Amino acid sequence: MKIYRLSREKYSKELSGKGASNSGNRWNSKGTEIIYCASSKALAMAEIAVHISLALLPNDFLMIEIDVPESIIIGEIDEKNLQEDWNVFPHSLYTQQIGDEFIKQNKYCILKVPSAVVKGDINFLVNPYHPDFGLVKISNSYHFPFDKRLFL
Repeated sequence: MKIYRLSREKYSKELSGKGASNSGNRWNSKGTEIIYCASSKALAMAEIAVHISLALLPNDFLMIEIDVPESIIIGEIDEKNLQEDWNVFPHSLYTQQIGDEFIKQNKYCILKVPSAVVKGDINFLVNPYHPDFGLVKISNSYHFPFDKRLFL
């Protein structure tokens, strides 16, 4: 399986959950390392676009293509099993606790979760502490300029 991640160039050489750990996000609290990925390039772009404005848009984004071997068992959070307001902004402690627990339990290397940005699309959370994490590899990366019409 191939998953995608948009990253600033200086952070694109390795997969790390340190950035997410610094701030905390929808699926992790501050201090919990987790790697956010998307099921498509378009979703990866949308997930970034909701957090930036044209005035602050850096020109050094790279699209990272990541290969996940079929041997890796993927956990899943079905949207039907989430609270009704799981996708509110700003995000809630509820979803952060789910992601933190995913990392703590260390049962899965990857967790499939619904996108809060694009209803019906899927994101993937990667656990950098799982024994299978070494099998998850960056297969390609390339500059990814945003179409500025997205920000008009």
